[in-house]
Amino acid sequence: MAASIGIDERAGAPRAPRPAPAAVARRRRLGLIAVIVVLVAVALLSVAIGARGIAPGRVWELLWHPDGSDESIIVHDLRIPRTILGLLVGSALGVAGALMQGLTRNPLADPGLLGVNAGASVAIVAAVALLGTTNPLVYIWFSFAGAAFAAILVYGLGATGRSGATPVRLALAGTAVTAALMAIVYGITLIDRQAFITYNFWSVGSLAAADGVLNRQIAPFIGVGLLIALALARPLNAIGLGDDAGRALGAHPGRTRALGALSVTLLCGAATAAAGPIVFVGLTVPHVARAIAGTDQRWVLPYSAVLAGILLLGADIIGRWIERPSELQVGIVTAVIGAPVFIALVRRRRIAQL
Repeated sequence: MAASIGIDERAGAPRAPRPAPAAVARRRRLGLIAVIVVLVAVALLSVAIGARGIAPGRVWELLWHPDGSDESIIVHDLRIPRTILGLLVGSALGVAGALMQGLTRNPLADPGLLGVNAGASVAIVAAVALLGTTNPLVYIWFSFAGAAFAAILVYGLGATGRSGATPVRLALAGTAVTAALMAIVYGITLIDRQAFITYNFWSVGSLAAADGVLNRQIAPFIGVGLLIALALARPLNAIGLGDDAGRALGAHPGRTRALGALSVTLLCGAATAAAGPIVFVGLTVPHVARAIAGTDQRWVLPYSAVLAGILLLGADIIGRWIERPSELQVGIVTAVIGAPVFIALVRRRRIAQL
């Protein structure tokens, strides 16, 4: 009887009334619009700030009326492609992180759990050491192929046995494959100096290699990965209740995890190949998204895409601003920002649980 009148029997105090579903949906929509506005503002700042000081009014003029000047070339050939790459990589890592945490029901899961980063690292090191490849536009394809191979291997190992690809089996397989692949990376870099130099620069994580060609190469993979992830939102909500409950609601846990692994491979493979293994974006951003929008994946995934873009572009702006005329790589800045934010979030029990 106490529950029907809104009394908490354990505390003996009235419970706060739950907001109506319409009010919750309206709050989520307004919140998403607000973070999109912030993303647009950060993107404009990314175009306006760089090693060479250009007045904001001049940048705005050149955005719409390029005149072939040195400043116009800087804005259109350097800053705009870099900003676009930051948006692509950020959205890919944020959605991949939310997808991994939803698939494994593990709040500490990140895109590297499927061995994607390790697979990309092995492919790049092998391409440099065995083929002498040093052009990012060339070894991006090796990186993507290595990421895909590692993800397929992890899923194949995790899916063996009667129970299939359970979250625990995927996590264990990913840990084992990552350890083995990173041992290969360390072995090659110890005996090949050029591979060591290239790997060290790439592994920090940077948007400095951005150009129109690179963006066009990775955009289709990220686009397909985002579409698959968004299509999995409802099945993810269902299997989040458990596999049996998910089947009762019409979801197919095995198919959902397979498509989720494909999406993570496309998103992380392309993002990692283009910018290196940038840390804490895919781990931290989904927690922030759930703090704002709740646990409904139909909202968590879009929020993660937008918030991750804000974080990555914001970190890149900070790295370019504090080290003018050089830059501090974005992977270092995201680690400095993401680590304390993540620690603060997981200390809140409500956020740490999925």
